[in-house]
Amino acid sequence: MERRLAAIVCADVAGYSRMMGADEAGTHAAFKAHCGAIHPIILNHGGRIIKKTGDGFLLEFPSVVGAVEAAVALQRLMAERNAHLPAERIMLFRLGVHMGDIIADEDEVFGDGVNLAVRLEAAARPGGVAISAKVYQEASRHLSVNFADAGNFRFKNIEDTINVWAWEPGHSDRSHAPRTGSALPPQYRTAIVGVLPFVNLSDAADDYFSDGLAEDLIHALSLQSFFRVLSRNSTFGFKNGGLNARLIARETDATYLIQGTVRRAGAKIRVTAELVAPESGEQLWAGRYDRDIGDVFVVQDDITTNLCAALIPEIYRAEAAVPTRSLSTDLTAWDRFLRGLSHYYQPTKADYERSIALFREAIALDPGLAIAHTYLGTILLQGVHFGWIRSTRELWDEALRLAETSVRLAPRSSFAYSLLAYVNAMEGRYDTGMEAAHKAVELNPYDMGARGVLGACYMVSGEHQRAVEQFSIAAQRGNSDPRYQWNVLSAFTHYLLGHYDAALSWGRESYYENPNHLQGLAIRAASLAQLGRLIEAKEVVTAMLGLYPWLTVERLAGNIRWKNPDDIAHYREGLVKARIPSVRLTLVETVTQRLAES
Repeated sequence: MERRLAAIVCADVAGYSRMMGADEAGTHAAFKAHCGAIHPIILNHGGRIIKKTGDGFLLEFPSVVGAVEAAVALQRLMAERNAHLPAERIMLFRLGVHMGDIIADEDEVFGDGVNLAVRLEAAARPGGVAISAKVYQEASRHLSVNFADAGNFRFKNIEDTINVWAWEPGHSDRSHAPRTGSALPPQYRTAIVGVLPFVNLSDAADDYFSDGLAEDLIHALSLQSFFRVLSRNSTFGFKNGGLNARLIARETDATYLIQGTVRRAGAKIRVTAELVAPESGEQLWAGRYDRDIGDVFVVQDDITTNLCAALIPEIYRAEAAVPTRSLSTDLTAWDRFLRGLSHYYQPTKADYERSIALFREAIALDPGLAIAHTYLGTILLQGVHFGWIRSTRELWDEALRLAETSVRLAPRSSFAYSLLAYVNAMEGRYDTGMEAAHKAVELNPYDMGARGVLGACYMVSGEHQRAVEQFSIAAQRGNSDPRYQWNVLSAFTHYLLGHYDAALSWGRESYYENPNHLQGLAIRAASLAQLGRLIEAKEVVTAMLGLYPWLTVERLAGNIRWKNPDDIAHYREGLVKARIPSVRLTLVETVTQRLAES
């Protein structure tokens, strides 16, 4: 055995298992072709391949500068090769670099230098490079590229936290400005979610369904950027191990685990699932789905969509409830964002105002934190719909700027595109809004927010039946997410179709969730008036005026930019029938009082 100091580069392909599942032969051939193109870069920087795995490799370099330069050159070459490929064939490597003592035994290498390089690879973003602080200190002054401090990470089986520095495509030489950020930098995605293999309670022949369901759920959850999702290889090894959730979490560093069962009886199938916090043993969410087996893939996709729509808001809630991560009073951008998120889940005006302030503080501290921009834009528009903020030109302009910034910072975020679509559609830019909405659905077909925003684009364009279809899907599957008010939008769409009973029913659902929702109360009043139930409509209007004394028909309908003028006239008609004031009553009373005094 030989002990020596070396720089180690660890590489693997992001999403390799999914790609192999879709096209085994093509993925293997592509991987071999990429490795052939990469090999000259390794040699030119003095490196050698010390181990190959099915989806990656380990490299050894005598020079730490050579190792980092080779890693960056490799990723740049891969970016060029991927630029000419369709999305489903793009192959992205993650690279980790560390230097330290290694032990060489024949063709194998061991030691902390190898172990940490492997851990760093997991911290890198697809297409990027993650290096330890030790590597950065040794190599940074000799490099022409700019690495950004990604924060401190705690890795499995590593006692101390490791300061990580990161480079991604778009990081150029030092003359360029610092990176604007991605959807969510690695140090912010603090939660790690593991999907365990679903337990098949029926015949072994049904394993394909339970395994396929877990794999699809891993893929669906990975399309968002708020938390990290463990790969299939990380969790399926525990399929028959008999370990409890807490031990599995400690082995995988999972913050949350999703587990479930599949049971089949004839043509029926039942799926149960739960989200647990392993360290405390708390069950955060549980659900059950009964389906006719029919087309297996259709059923599997339906259950995956429902699970994804239910689980993501619960993980957001759980993370928002976590105590501040910063050990000092100087809160980070991420701490402020999470605090804002925790207030966002409290449906009061005071919490709403506090969340806005915290989101603004997070953006000021880190302008590249895309998710803070998207949430801020979303909550500002919700404030208008709730009646807590006046709809002004300045507010809508700010919402558009936030949406455009979100998309620029997070071009793969369906949430960002959903906000962009909604702002444009409500402002009367129907084609732009529709294009962005379709893009959001394309990026993440499991995102019920994107589905609902597509419905909103149909509604403002006058395609109400198509809007109803999208709202129904979004409301049924994603009704626990406070970012979206599908009940209110469904009520509006049914009203515009002349289905006043259905509009009233949806408006009632909105009332149960938020009895002070301005738009929800307005559409209830208009629907009751159109049904001739004027006494009930008057009661609703009286309650509205008690909450919003400034309320007038013009304030409710004056800024609406629906494509079809008849839709706007139809809504105004209902508001007038409900006896909502046309002008401010306080102004009329003041004028009358002055006339009497004179």
